[in-house]
Amino acid sequence: MLTRRLTLAGALALGIALPISLPATAQEAATKIPVVASFSILGDFVKQVGGDRVEVTTLVGPNGDAHVFQPAPGDAKKVSAAQIVFVNGLGFEGWIDRLVKASGTKAEIVVATKGITPREMADEDEDDHAAHDHGKDHKDHDHDEHAKKDGHDHDHAGHDHGGVDPHAWQSVANAEIYVANIRDALIAADPAGKAAYEANAAAYTAKLQALDAEVKAAVASIPEKNRRIITSHDAFGYFGAAYGVEFIAPQGVSTDSEASAKDVAHIIRQIKADNIPAVFMENISDPRLVKRIAKETKAKVGGELFSDALSDDKGPASTYIDMMKNNVAQLSSALSS
Repeated sequence: MLTRRLTLAGALALGIALPISLPATAQEAATKIPVVASFSILGDFVKQVGGDRVEVTTLVGPNGDAHVFQPAPGDAKKVSAAQIVFVNGLGFEGWIDRLVKASGTKAEIVVATKGITPREMADEDEDDHAAHDHGKDHKDHDHDEHAKKDGHDHDHAGHDHGGVDPHAWQSVANAEIYVANIRDALIAADPAGKAAYEANAAAYTAKLQALDAEVKAAVASIPEKNRRIITSHDAFGYFGAAYGVEFIAPQGVSTDSEASAKDVAHIIRQIKADNIPAVFMENISDPRLVKRIAKETKAKVGGELFSDALSDDKGPASTYIDMMKNNVAQLSSALSS
């Protein structure tokens, strides 16, 4: 002990800098893997699996609309600094290829929907697309094969899903596939964290399985004749296919499209003919169209649904699980009677 004190005193007298041990929390922060997620729902999945070993930056934040997102120079810096960039794929992020190229990043681009069978969308140029039964599941097709391989929309016409519905997270069973893909990508990038990533993914998957059962039970309690609703844009097709609810939307799969007068008139006629009980607004969409439809049909305006983005921390849908629970509660409240 005396020798150690003398050594320290001597070093201070001579002005020699001794190595300083950082607190454990500072050391952990310094070694976290920098990752980017394209939008808030995907960011939550990455945080759940990555835990304390990752630093997650989300490009399109809470209540943000990824369909119309315009990356800023700061976003290119975020992507450039990342070790992994997680994207949804299926043409959801029409801007991602340009952003990745502009950033010059060396990051691994991971498509979180790998292994999910995408829903095929009706041709949005068809007169009756708005009333198409989006609650039915469809088989994959070859039209968007390239986009499925790399997960990117190459933006031939501003925003093009290539006939594929990208909102795969709306099925909780699909969310489990997102989690598995994220786990495997993090293990590949950080083998030392394998046990942690596997444990986090397993624990979160168990919560998702419980959530899936909860959603099924809630929908089963809604009278079958009431399981038809109107939403702003067609983001709930996977939910409809998984849980037996028909969603009809005046807009297509992208909020970047506009509903034609013919589409809106068709929906109004259908609501009246089929006694569709409720219309719902979304957190990322302009509510005026839905309110107009409700006014002209006397359909009930249900609560706010979260489709493409989480709420902020103070909202009812700050995590994926909270989002799904909120949506089911809103549906049950409006449709159960």
